[in-house]
Amino acid sequence: MTGSSNTKVSVMLADSNPLVLSAMSEVFERDTRFSLVATSATAEGFLGTVMRIPCQVGIIDWGLPVLGGARLLEVLREQESAPRIVVYADEGSDAHRAAMSAGAAGFVARNGPVETLLDTCVAVAAGKMVFPYLDVRELQKDPIHSLSRREAAMLEALSKGLTNRELSQELGISTNTVKFHLSNLYDKLSVKNRAQAIAFYYSSRIPGGRNFEDNE
Repeated sequence: MTGSSNTKVSVMLADSNPLVLSAMSEVFERDTRFSLVATSATAEGFLGTVMRIPCQVGIIDWGLPVLGGARLLEVLREQESAPRIVVYADEGSDAHRAAMSAGAAGFVARNGPVETLLDTCVAVAAGKMVFPYLDVRELQKDPIHSLSRREAAMLEALSKGLTNRELSQELGISTNTVKFHLSNLYDKLSVKNRAQAIAFYYSSRIPGGRNFEDNE
């Protein structure tokens, strides 16, 4: 990509740390490949601005107040003209996995070279997805990824506090089938009862339960 004004990547920044936000703004303003559209310290501010002023790439802090990065991405998925999102967060926080599941286009660790962030934004604007190396074996250890679609739906419905009879009505299956799926669900999650399964759901899921949708 060249530095021509016709090919500049329009970006919007959102970070809760004013020092980081100021430093990032300066970096993007100095680089002729980019056009900095706006900045925000909150997810709500970012969302409100991006609805009025479209841009190609948004760089967000995963822990943005008050919505948070995951919820912000969920809302943006419903918008046709939403920018592609690069999550800029601390390395080792598992935010890269959460960001990928939530629909981000890229992830960059804060302690890496600033050039990595810039190059990632260029790549994302070109339609690529850029994430750090993930060990698939580690992902497969997560019990959530072992659930079938029916079991995942069961767990999500279970989290609402439904009884077995209500689960059968919610999922359109018999109460005996509910018991069968619950037994399998408990085994896969290594829990003993309904309360433990619900606790697992709320401690492990990506906000909104969207990570279940990709399970077979």
